[in-house]
Parts: sequence; C-alpha cells; structure tokens
Amino acid sequence: MRLQYTYPVALGLGLALAGTATAQETWRFGLEEIEGSVQYEYAAEFAELVNEKTDGDVNVQLFPYGELGGLTDIYDAVQAGAIQLAFGSGFLGGTVPESQLFSLNFILPQDEWVTTRKLNSDTFIESDAWQNSFRDRGLVPLAIVPEGFQVWTFNEPIRTPEDMEGVQIRVMDNLLLRETYRAYGAQPTSIEYGELYSALQQGQAEGNIQPVFAHEEMGFYEVQDYMVFANQAQFIATVMANQDWYEGLPDTYREVIDETTDELVRYIHDVQQELNNERLDTITSESDIEIIRLSNEERAAFEELAQPVRQVFVDEVGERGQELLDLIDQLFEEDRM
Repeated sequence: MRLQYTYPVALGLGLALAGTATAQETWRFGLEEIEGSVQYEYAAEFAELVNEKTDGDVNVQLFPYGELGGLTDIYDAVQAGAIQLAFGSGFLGGTVPESQLFSLNFILPQDEWVTTRKLNSDTFIESDAWQNSFRDRGLVPLAIVPEGFQVWTFNEPIRTPEDMEGVQIRVMDNLLLRETYRAYGAQPTSIEYGELYSALQQGQAEGNIQPVFAHEEMGFYEVQDYMVFANQAQFIATVMANQDWYEGLPDTYREVIDETTDELVRYIHDVQQELNNERLDTITSESDIEIIRLSNEERAAFEELAQPVRQVFVDEVGERGQELLDLIDQLFEEDRM
C-alpha cells in the first residue's frame, strides 16, 4: 500500500516550499506532469521505496505539475536547491543543452524495453559526456525514464512530409524540435503545456506531439481528429538531483538512491506500457479520432529529412554532442539491424 502524500496549495514557490520542522528528513521532488502520469507513478514508487529503505527517516514530498509554476520554474528550483529532485525532459534543453539529444528523431530503436534498459546502463548514464552535461549546470542525472513513443495528433490525416507542409504544430521550446519539424515542412510553435488544450481548441495550433497517456490525461484527443503513430521518437525524461545536495548526502543515502533507481527501471517500463495501452483504449472508446500507423516506407521519408538535424545538435552543443551521438549509435547499433 502506497504512502499518502499531501501537496501544498500553490501560493508561489517560497510559500509552497516553506516546511515545518519534523523528525523526518524531507526530499522535495518536482514533476513535469500531473497525478496519474508516468512521472507521477515513478515518483510515488520512488518515495515509498526510499521511505522503506531508510526505515521512515526520509519522506519524499511530490510536487505534480503546476504546484511549482511552469517547467522552467521546476528546473530553476532544483538548480537553486529549493527542491532536491526533479524530472527534466524536452524543455530541459534550455538548461542542459545536451539533453536535447533525445529530441532527435529516429535515433532510438523500436523496442522500448531495449531503450529503457540500455539508457539506464552504466555505459550511458555513467558516461562522462552525460554526467558532465548535468554537473556543469549544478545537477546530477540519476535515471532515465522513457515514457512511450511520441505520437502526433492533427486535424488532417498526415502520412507524408507533403501532408505536413505548413501545418502549425506545437513543440516544446527546443531548438532541435523546431528544426526537425521545419525539416518536415511544418510550422513549429511553442505553447506552455497548461495552455495547450485551449490553443488546439481555438486553432492556435493544428497539431501536437505527446506520448499517448498525455494525450488522454490532458484531453488533447478531444480537440484533434487524427492520431498518427510514426514511432519517430520516444518521450524521454531524466530524474535529476541538485548536485550540492546529492554530493552532501551520507554514503548510505546515496546508496539508497542508486538501489531505488535500479529497481525502478523494469517497474516503470511496465507501468508506462500498461498506462499507454489503457489510455489508447480510452481514447478510441470515447472519441471518433482516427488512428494512423505509418508503414516503414512512410517512416523512411521522415527519417531521411531528420538526418541533417543531427549536425544541428552537434553545432549547438559542440564536441560533447558528437560524443553523445556516437555513444547512442554504438549502444543501439545491433538493435536497429
């Protein structure tokens, strides 16, 4: 049975984080997503395991999306040490440019378990290139959480880059995503996550990119007519900690964190698979949205256009970007055959 958590009313970051003295040590964990999401399920299980492993000496307090402000507010808070732990994904590119690696399309295999397992291996997550990308910004990457394939929704059927020509599609405020969708012929626009439903409803955006569970929990499918599976990229989030806090922890607590994140690799993969399948069933049963699954030939047309964006990533990030790309290619070479 999960522990019960209470969340403060969002009265501004200072008030939201003002705690009272307790016998327990409290670690604050900022989420980019709402309750019921993949990130929430991961954080709730993390909180329970940490509490158990420390015999109740550590309580992990969760802050779902909106309670600490917007996404960049979460990143600012963990960098400043106002919270100890946080998730970072597409928007994190403004804080950790190298994290835009996972915004590149067609760099990961189709097997989601292979992706989850290998990205959490020491070969990748403990690599100097990945670790230093975060540590240079006062952060420590602890785990990687793939949340399912990114799925497109549109008001018109999209099967080719020609179909996407001129379509206004919402992307995270991320250089590589903007460049990728320009390469596909679309007109990328950045809209805050909490404002996206109304933007789609009012026609300020004509397309959207999210994992299935997010399309369902935020109701985006209600204001779009087509859902397109291109399997071009998975939504990847990184669990990260404030560096000063993490390095100041007793060795026993760092070991608890390492053990817990290791245990959660398989757990969260299974959770996201189940969650996305359930949410897709909900979407198809509660709406008339049409599902389109691109063929390998149709995917190849988008993949070809996406290739030059790899160089954009290297130009933006520098030598470390090339090192990360080479590492990804090496890590998944046999899985793409």
